[in-house]
Amino acid sequence: MTSHDASSSAIGYLYQTDWALLELLRGARDRPDQAMTIELFDDVAWEKDGQVQELLQLKHHQQSAGNLSDMSVDLWKTLKVWLDTPAFADAGGPLLTLLTTSECGTGTAAANLGPGSARDPGRALELLDDAARNSTSTTTEAARSAWLKTPSSVRVSMIERIRILGGEVRIEDVEAHVRNEISWALPIGQEQTFLSLFWQWWRKVALDLLQKRRERVDVLEAQQQVQAIRDMFVPDNLPTLVELSQINEETLVQSHEAHIFVHQLRWVNVSTPHLRKAIGDYYRAVTQTTEWIDRSLIGLNELSTFEDNLADEWERAYTDMMEDLDEDADEACRKYVGRELWRKLRDSTAVSVRNRYTDAFFARGKRHELADRYVIGWHPDFEDRVQALITERLTHG
Repeated sequence: MTSHDASSSAIGYLYQTDWALLELLRGARDRPDQAMTIELFDDVAWEKDGQVQELLQLKHHQQSAGNLSDMSVDLWKTLKVWLDTPAFADAGGPLLTLLTTSECGTGTAAANLGPGSARDPGRALELLDDAARNSTSTTTEAARSAWLKTPSSVRVSMIERIRILGGEVRIEDVEAHVRNEISWALPIGQEQTFLSLFWQWWRKVALDLLQKRRERVDVLEAQQQVQAIRDMFVPDNLPTLVELSQINEETLVQSHEAHIFVHQLRWVNVSTPHLRKAIGDYYRAVTQTTEWIDRSLIGLNELSTFEDNLADEWERAYTDMMEDLDEDADEACRKYVGRELWRKLRDSTAVSVRNRYTDAFFARGKRHELADRYVIGWHPDFEDRVQALITERLTHG
């Protein structure tokens, strides 16, 4: 590892956000009415009604990391962070927790600040005071100096509120622990799909927290999200596996220019912004169909029935359009009625793949897929135009 290797820092940040999800799920048992923040008051914090209840400093190390000793850099850096905020050092301040993947060495201050029956804050204070006076480390000098300058009454108050949790879950094990916390909700045979959707939700939430687009996430929201995803796997529903944020419309437009459904939309003068959206819907629907089939979430017969219903809906609307169209209507009129037909069906929610599946892009995209196979069309003369297009392609290779 070079001096410029940022992998440890990257792992530390990833650990912070991943572990925060595990902590949020655990909170359902102990603090169902509280909310969590990330990088607002500390690495992670719990609050209730705007008041900080607990601060958590997280330290992740490789397996080669030793025990958390009285002179540990992690320990003293953490104490310095808490000392730097007077409200956190005050007697009425929040709980102060250092969570580390390192072990707490026997007989150390850290061991005396654990959650078990061996907890002895008085002994821990003695050990920390000794370490602060006797250590010669330049790395921890500022923190130790700040500790010794802090009035003894404040140090006593702080030490009573400090807990140190050693040997905690490592980054590679967090996902397994998250899975265990929500095992009750996992649909049989679709466990990994469920977990992927849950982690996808959490990544968005964590990013919003880190970028300060939101301040907190509460336990109830996490529980509701678990239930919402669970509802996607009931027999009359399906999960959306291809989000709009996962596609690049610009790239898709370039790669789909020659598709027949794109020509069909241009024949009725669909505007460029709508064309881009249509291509995105088509791509998402095709990709999602593949994902659903690969994950055994839906069968080909059911998809075929859905397509038949879409085609039937189109045929009724197309017949109405043709009945109302004058035989001598000019091209501008023919384009107009074709565009209106497309708009009507684009916004239709009458046909769904399953009763409770309401994500409209899928039906829109499947209509474009049918148009690409020229099963349906928008322009009154779409069949002749498609045939001419195919003939031209065969002729010119």
